[in-house]
Amino acid sequence: MAGWDDVRRLALGLPETVETVGWGHAMWKVRDKLFVWERPLRKSDLAALGDAAPEGPILGARVEHLVAREALLADESGIYFTTPHFDGHPSVLVQLDLIGADDLEEVVVEAWLARAPPKLVREFLDARD
Repeated sequence: MAGWDDVRRLALGLPETVETVGWGHAMWKVRDKLFVWERPLRKSDLAALGDAAPEGPILGARVEHLVAREALLADESGIYFTTPHFDGHPSVLVQLDLIGADDLEEVVVEAWLARAPPKLVREFLDARD
């Protein structure tokens, strides 16, 4: 089971990432661009999801584009979901207590790649090879 310490470690391990607090919740940004964040469900989310609303911690994560978003949402594990608030937005919500370590790392890194400047992305990917 993943937790906020895992998200923090993964996010801050990426170049030029900073942790901030917004609306009382942790957020991680690369050059002032939000890529993953703590996203508790709001009243409107709970109303929209009804009985399907998860109870554990929720991570918001940017994705590269809407096609990537739809691919994650099609995953049958139920780890990834959305609410009407995010309609048309390249983001997904992640049930943090259900995601495995490898999948969490992929979500955080892919979110970072989607938001980091191209030159920083190239440098990061070149250093990984």
